[in-house]
Amino acid sequence: MNEAESGDACPVPSAADLSGLTIVELVPEHRLKDYRAAMQIADAEAALRLGDYMLLSWYDRDRDFESPQHASECHQDSAVPGYVDYGIHHGATLKVDIEQGRFVFFYLPVGTVS
Repeated sequence: MNEAESGDACPVPSAADLSGLTIVELVPEHRLKDYRAAMQIADAEAALRLGDYMLLSWYDRDRDFESPQHASECHQDSAVPGYVDYGIHHGATLKVDIEQGRFVFFYLPVGTVS
C-alpha cells in the first residue's frame, strides 16, 4: 500500500493564522498608479491606527516583488507566502490590503521605551 492509499500523504498546506491582526482592506475609487502610491495610503492608515509604526513586509503583485526579498523561496509548497509569514512572525498587528491583494503591507506598532 502506498502513502496515498494509506492516508499518510503530506497534509494540504493551511492558510496563515491572521487572528492576531487587524486587517484593513482598501479599494480606492481610482486604480492606483504604482506601489509608491499604495505605500503612501498604507502608511497613512498605519499612522492613524498605530501611531508610530514600522513596516515589516510587503508585496507588490504588479511586479511580483516582495520584501524581504526572496522570503517566499522557502515557501514554494506553502499556502503562506514568505512576506506574510515574515510579518506575522515578526510581530505585525496590522495588515493593509489594497485593491484586493494588489498591494499588501504588514505593520508593527513601535512603542516608546521608558
